[in-house]
Amino acid sequence: MYKYAVITVSDSVAEGKREDVSATEIVKLLDSQGFFLAEKVCVPDEVGKIRTALLKFCKKQVDLILTTGGTGFSPRDVTPEATKTVVVKEASGIVEAIRHYSMQFTPRAMLSRAVCGINDKSIILNLPGSPKAVVESLKIVLPSLLHGLDILNGGGNCARSD
Repeated sequence: MYKYAVITVSDSVAEGKREDVSATEIVKLLDSQGFFLAEKVCVPDEVGKIRTALLKFCKKQVDLILTTGGTGFSPRDVTPEATKTVVVKEASGIVEAIRHYSMQFTPRAMLSRAVCGINDKSIILNLPGSPKAVVESLKIVLPSLLHGLDILNGGGNCARSD
């Protein structure tokens, strides 16, 4: 199955002041779906450190790179900016689907600035920092992400399946 990595973007988690619950939820969900965890890291809310972590996993040919945190309006929320420097092709429909689905639960979902895109054969997806929102988001897009990974690896096509 596919390899994945999780990058938690959080000053407080990086400083050891808060537990990394969102990454734990991601690992539980993806492991139960047959994915293989390549690595899990935490970085502070700094564009350079986020970009370095993303590029490291792209170079290691990790199939799915998930970030959690740093997608809101806070001055320190810079995950989308870092991600945009790494992606070669954007896949905005994935984050649009997450925002649309999440609006059923909270109107604040529209404040997400998350990005999704491709670098070589890696899909990079910014997820929210909330453990509940991470699980909801992944569950809604996971089937499409799998299909996208199949296409990137030469095993699928973009034809509609309905």
